[in-house]
This record gives sequence, C-alpha cells and structure tokens, in this order.
Amino acid sequence: MYIAMNRFTVRPENAEAFEALWLGRDSHLKDMEGFVEFHMLKGPEANGTILYASHTVWASEEAFRGWTRSNAFREAHKNAGETAKLHEGSPTFEGFSTIQHIA
Repeated sequence: MYIAMNRFTVRPENAEAFEALWLGRDSHLKDMEGFVEFHMLKGPEANGTILYASHTVWASEEAFRGWTRSNAFREAHKNAGETAKLHEGSPTFEGFSTIQHIA
C-alpha cells in the first residue's frame, strides 16, 4: 500500500470555505485503478492556523503515480490556482510506503 498526503494550513476565517471546497468537489478518485480510500482530515489549531491533511490510500505507489498523470487528476485539480488563497503557502506533500498494516 501507498499513502499520499497533502498538508494545508488554513486561517480560521477561511476554514468554512476550505471545507466546503473539499466536501463539494468531484475528486474523480473512485474510478482510478488502485484507489483504496480517501480521508480529508481536520487537525489542531495553532499559531493562528488550522492544520488539514488530505489522506489517500492506494494499492501501490505505481497506482498513485498513474493517478497523477491521468486526465482525472488534471480535472480534479483544474481550479487549484484559484483556491490557493484559502490556505497559507503551498500544500506540503508526503508519500509513504506501508511497511506494516494491521486491520
């Protein structure tokens, strides 16, 4: 398994719009080969911002890389430049290969 995460820092006054954006978008993930699940996580508030993380689980890193090169990825991210004003700076990407999974 491969886990792809993006961390976002959001000012509290933008939190409602940021959440609405994520909750209302069509991610196109469900149709992708190797897609397992997605979570949008809301974390703690500290230093005047709220931490959010998108958390996507893939069957493999290869499946995730295929998503990033797909038309579905481009469609899901086509308005990313317009929504960047809702979070501070660029999202921080982190990719992880699973070395243990207990279910």
